Amino acid sequence: MIEKLITLFKIGRAFAKSDALSYFEEIYDPPWIVKLLVKILGFSFSEKKVSSEIPANEKLTYALKKLGPTFIKLGQFLGTRPDIVGEVLAKDLQKLQDRMEPFSLNIAKLSLEKELGEENYKKITNLSEPIAAASIAQVHFATIENENKQVAIKILRPNIEKIFNKELDALMLFAYLVELVLPKTRRLKLVEVVHLLKEITSIEMDLRFEAAAANELKNNTKGDPYFKVPSIFWDYTSKRVLTLEKVEGIPIRDMQQIEKAKINKPELAKAVIQNFLRQAVGDGFFHGDMHQGNLFVDTEGNIIPVDFGIMGRLDKDNRKYLADILYGFIQRDYEKVADVHFKAGLVPADESKESFSQALRSIGEPIFGQSIKNISAGRLLAQLFEITEKFNMATQPQLLLLQKNMVVVEGVARSLDENANIWEISKPILEGWLTRQMSPKNKIDQILETAGDVAEKMPKLPNVMDQATQALELFISGNSSQNYSPSISKSLELEKNRLKQEKNSFIIKVLVVVILGLLLFK
Repeated sequence: MIEKLITLFKIGRAFAKSDALSYFEEIYDPPWIVKLLVKILGFSFSEKKVSSEIPANEKLTYALKKLGPTFIKLGQFLGTRPDIVGEVLAKDLQKLQDRMEPFSLNIAKLSLEKELGEENYKKITNLSEPIAAASIAQVHFATIENENKQVAIKILRPNIEKIFNKELDALMLFAYLVELVLPKTRRLKLVEVVHLLKEITSIEMDLRFEAAAANELKNNTKGDPYFKVPSIFWDYTSKRVLTLEKVEGIPIRDMQQIEKAKINKPELAKAVIQNFLRQAVGDGFFHGDMHQGNLFVDTEGNIIPVDFGIMGRLDKDNRKYLADILYGFIQRDYEKVADVHFKAGLVPADESKESFSQALRSIGEPIFGQSIKNISAGRLLAQLFEITEKFNMATQPQLLLLQKNMVVVEGVARSLDENANIWEISKPILEGWLTRQMSPKNKIDQILETAGDVAEKMPKLPNVMDQATQALELFISGNSSQNYSPSISKSLELEKNRLKQEKNSFIIKVLVVVILGLLLFK
């Protein structure tokens, strides 16, 4: 408990000294005792506070950077939750760069030997200095004996699990106390937010899940044109180490190198959009973070993705829904789009189909009044989900991830070709998939597949995979605890009970810690 309070004190002091908490003071107007505590925490004989001229939202970003890896992750997480921090701060937090000082090459070697065993470790040669370092892991290049290709090796930071858990436990207590002192914040479910972040990072710190995601994406996209996923080296992959084929390509953000290599940028833009749609609509499994930093292109124009920590999955119903509504908007057939929602049971039957169709028209027509090349399918989906809320439609979290990623993918495409017509590029993929779905062969296949599902149950995935999926869904949607999986719900309840028990001893000890802290951390 004392260690947790000291950690909590350091966090509070960093926020107070940077004057970052002033952002929330304006929103929630805390009682005078809280304001006094913030003043005490921020007091220093020597160090100057951050300038009062800096906006409060920038001060918070500065404080999170200074506190290190756990808080950078927290900031990135809160950047997806404008309902908690507001639109302005959310946009600032989304810009937080996950870059840290690397740990030494010697530590990396020791970690590799421990994780992979002496025999496999000896086969790794020419291990480079770190070429990228983030909050959880860093990446090295190397070669492996008897292999024809160079590899990239991702290694978790030493003791990173312990560091994250300690700091997140302290944050959990902080969130609990905030809800206790400021009743207005309870609707934000801060304890659940921190608990969810803990679930997500625990999954992210098992690199076998990322390896499995990369492997599945590679198998799904083998036949897709202009898309190559690096191979995984399973003998050199463990919970704390991920080894995959080294990417030989140009970062897709490097326009000068792309032009120098004489790569056709309009065709590359087309490939980015169409491959994303093939994954989402065709396979139901897509890369969930296809920003420019995670994409490379080789001299033949193939797109090579990296970083498979966030992946999206759509079931058949959601894929059909997605293809139908996007194609319906392309055709400007709002009655058909409305019909899709009602047939799928996504909008309650007692709602008016005519009113819903009119609402869809209110989205579509103003958009199509613009130059078609400027229309974003991702933003159209965002507006659609806003409208459907008014008609009591419960949006699927997977669709929210897809919508957010579609905006990113369209941005990448338009950075390559500002005249890219997203709708013309998308049409053949959507049209082709819908045609195949309606074919007699596919209908027979669907019947056989359904019969097979009834006759033979698929093996159950490990509980941790269920937790990973649930954590990702909740991360995207911000759903309430009633939608948690049983395992996450149970662990959250245990966490809340533990926090209640800690509250009593906290009140006595906090004054001692504050006094000692002022002496130790001045």
